[in-house]
Amino acid sequence: MESTIMLHNLSPTDLEELIRKVISEEFEKSRKNLLLFNPDELLTRSEACSLLKINMTTLWNWSKKGKIISYGIGNRVYYKRAELMESLIRIN
Repeated sequence: MESTIMLHNLSPTDLEELIRKVISEEFEKSRKNLLLFNPDELLTRSEACSLLKINMTTLWNWSKKGKIISYGIGNRVYYKRAELMESLIRIN
């Protein structure tokens, strides 16, 4: 019964503090999840391959065919996480 909270003999101040604590913990979890999945995040080629579970040749072929959009600066190539996820199509 570790997750059970007993409200007996709990002052309004203590209840308020308990609620603040729980909301703060949930907010922190949500913030961390947003940081883990930032749709505007730029991924390198190797990160894009890891995300899609493909090899570099497949990534290059898909970029060349226009299946996925790549961005570059200098000799660097990047992919937007959100666009990679949007390029996935439902099969059935």
